[in-house]
Amino acid sequence: MKARTMLAALAALLVAAPSSEVRTELSVMTWNVCTGTNPRCGLYRAGAEQLAWTIGQYALNQPIKPDVIFLQEFCTGADSALEHSLEQRTGRRWSIRSWGLLSSTGAPYACQPDRSGRSRGAQSIAIAVASDSVTFRTHLLASPPWYVKRAVLCATIPAKRVRACGTHMSSGEGYDDRQPGAPYRTRQIRQLMAHAVEPGYRTVFGGDLNVSPPDSDSGSAAGRRAIVPAYQAYGECDQRGTGRTGQWTHSDGSGRKKLDYLFVPKGSTWRCHLPPLTPLSDHRPVYIKVAF
Repeated sequence: MKARTMLAALAALLVAAPSSEVRTELSVMTWNVCTGTNPRCGLYRAGAEQLAWTIGQYALNQPIKPDVIFLQEFCTGADSALEHSLEQRTGRRWSIRSWGLLSSTGAPYACQPDRSGRSRGAQSIAIAVASDSVTFRTHLLASPPWYVKRAVLCATIPAKRVRACGTHMSSGEGYDDRQPGAPYRTRQIRQLMAHAVEPGYRTVFGGDLNVSPPDSDSGSAAGRRAIVPAYQAYGECDQRGTGRTGQWTHSDGSGRKKLDYLFVPKGSTWRCHLPPLTPLSDHRPVYIKVAF
């Protein structure tokens, strides 16, 4: 009788005990590869195969191996080469989607031809996802009517219950978002955050946002204010403690600053990685491994 009572109590305890929640892990990389129009970068006018091979190297040979890759200043003509290269080298199925930037007239904003003179399509943003069950969607962003149109590209990944969105925002130069107060980048960040939300899904978003962190001493004050809402609602890959800043990701003749970001839900745990800058691009890749 006593043994039966003990077994019944143990069974009740096991039923009542909460099961440990299974956390979803995801690794993401973002990189402005600088291949389309900037002759100062090593990948400028790189052919599709070289570009795909180089991105694959950064996907395979770093401590964090991405399941999702955000790319900026990519070229639409390299989509197929990148998908094939990633599948061959990782042994995983990949899905690629890119969106070519449009000029103020609505024409494609062309990449310069490769070194053999072959067309490479339009300069683009792209997402590569290690899955063949993924839905892509492009959302146009508010953009200056006198320069290129911008967009956010989102991937919805049912197996991970993740919505991942990447973008390349207006530059803040005199030819792009030139008014005081960074009005277009301010709107673009809010629109990016809105598009990155999908009910029942966890959110990851980022890319080359062309603003400096709020607590940094670089960039314009308006640009630093523009990104405050993202830090208020999410955690950033390279954020340390309560400081809203991180290591530099972009280098040119005017100095070094952080322009590249990966945001994930607060309460997640993550690890961030930034490899050294190489002559291939004027941006460093940024990697995050997150558990939701």
